[in-house]
Amino acid sequence: MNVPFYDLSRQLAFLREEVLRELARVWDSGAFALGPEVERFEQEFAEYFNFRYAIGCASGSDALLLALMALGIGPGDEVIVPSFTFFATASAVWRVGAKPVFADIDPETFNLSPKDAAERITGCTRAIIPVHLFGQCAAVDQFRQLARKHGLAVIEDAAQAVGATWEGIFAGAWGDVGCFSFYPTKNLGGAGDGGMLTTESDVLMERLRLLRVHGMHPRYYHQVVGINSR
Repeated sequence: MNVPFYDLSRQLAFLREEVLRELARVWDSGAFALGPEVERFEQEFAEYFNFRYAIGCASGSDALLLALMALGIGPGDEVIVPSFTFFATASAVWRVGAKPVFADIDPETFNLSPKDAAERITGCTRAIIPVHLFGQCAAVDQFRQLARKHGLAVIEDAAQAVGATWEGIFAGAWGDVGCFSFYPTKNLGGAGDGGMLTTESDVLMERLRLLRVHGMHPRYYHQVVGINSR
């Protein structure tokens, strides 16, 4: 008997009619990139998880890249990442020209070890990216303390932790920026790909919104070099 590891069609079957209705409505509206539906999802996501801002993007990988860009991280900088994570956590660092520095994981949680991360900090370190694996939060309170002590940014990779909490606070609300994925196999998966960024900062919110549309505002006036992540 063949039992598929992922059966994406089955997990969405009970929502089929509702989803098709909504797809038809969006199709008829002609709003295929950003638009009111994305704005509504951003607002509902932020409200449900008690985030100040939520900014949609094309994927969880783009969310990580945009977070690094918004924080101004680039060549000559180092970013601490866990040795056990999906490739995108480290590749996003490489894509902005910075150096990913791998730190060991906690053998019980498989999440980034605060102790080992602390030992990897140098004068070039600009940020730490703790990853919340398997729906389980990393020790984000310790990473926030570590970041404050050394003047670092914290980017939470919460692609696998939508709705997870640490000390009553949702994943994605502890750091400077939270990064989420809606890839179909994630715990909040979509029919396709998608991502979300969360932040409490007015400045970062405005920069993230700008960077995801080629740095464009108003239309065809480009303030910075961004990416296409609508």
